[in-house]
Amino acid sequence: MERTAVDPVNWSVALGFNQGELVTGHTRTLYCSGQTSTNSDGTPVHEGDMEAQLTLSLDNLDAVLAGAEMSISNVVRLGVYTTDVDLLFQHYGVLMARLGAAGVAPTMTMLGVARLAIPGQMIEIDAIAVG
Repeated sequence: MERTAVDPVNWSVALGFNQGELVTGHTRTLYCSGQTSTNSDGTPVHEGDMEAQLTLSLDNLDAVLAGAEMSISNVVRLGVYTTDVDLLFQHYGVLMARLGAAGVAPTMTMLGVARLAIPGQMIEIDAIAVG
């Protein structure tokens, strides 16, 4: 798989994402449902703790990717949904560290929403990965 960043402007790279990514040579595409801060039986955890919710949501995304023999390095698109954008930005380094360690800057959309499907959840992350 070959990834080519398409960034007619470069401000987004400092925030950990490309404006576009051209992907060639891949054979598999994985569409990941939104991952939240839930334990293995689906029970929500870490109510009121954005950093812990973000970390567990990413851990849960990692588990889905691993199930397809992929990792965060295969992610080409992230959707980040939060009930508190300002609070999420206070903990954005958690996401940046994961992406940076994988050496990727996937395309990304972040949206502030009134609520998520599971009460008490403040963040949900979905992804598209190719490999």
